[in-house]
Amino acid sequence: MTHPAMSIRIQAACSELIWAVRLNLMWIVFTLAGGVLLGLGPATVAAYTLARRHARNESFQGWTEFWTVYRREFVRASLLVLPAAATAVVLIGNYLYFSALGPGMGTLRIATLVALLALAGTGAYVGPLYAHFDLPLRAYWLKASQLALLRPASSVLLLLALSAIAFATSVAPILAPLVSFGAWIHLNTWLCLRFFEENEARLHSKGNS
Repeated sequence: MTHPAMSIRIQAACSELIWAVRLNLMWIVFTLAGGVLLGLGPATVAAYTLARRHARNESFQGWTEFWTVYRREFVRASLLVLPAAATAVVLIGNYLYFSALGPGMGTLRIATLVALLALAGTGAYVGPLYAHFDLPLRAYWLKASQLALLRPASSVLLLLALSAIAFATSVAPILAPLVSFGAWIHLNTWLCLRFFEENEARLHSKGNS
């Protein structure tokens, strides 16, 4: 017979998985609705906004709220996300190009990989920051950079989580349209909210807030 506590944990895990699948579907639908290029920014911001509300146990209508945030943040979210997305595409293209050229391009390949990891490590904070704090648009990437440098253990944990999801998706590509993006946004938000709380508690203990 299943222990009651174990049954509760299984139910909670299934509930979180279903939420990640729903979030993944909403993100894909609204990204495609904007023709990918115009939909990526607002869909990503809307997903992080709802992921934060879910993590705080708020009740809301998923599709309705997603559309509301998507429409409201359309321009601002695009300005936040698209430059970084374009940079990531360039870096990935350069990495593949240098890799194809062989060992002679090892230095450039490694430098490109380091830059890509730095972008990923910084970018992992941006979505949760945007959903959690009201800052000037230009301040989000600066704040994310500060967090990535000042909290190396947290940054490594985020990169490991991202790598695990990316690896699982590469092994089973069907996960991408089913759950991968939603799972990352959900997990990324959950982790970052705890990092933010720890950081605010530390500052408060020092009398800086």
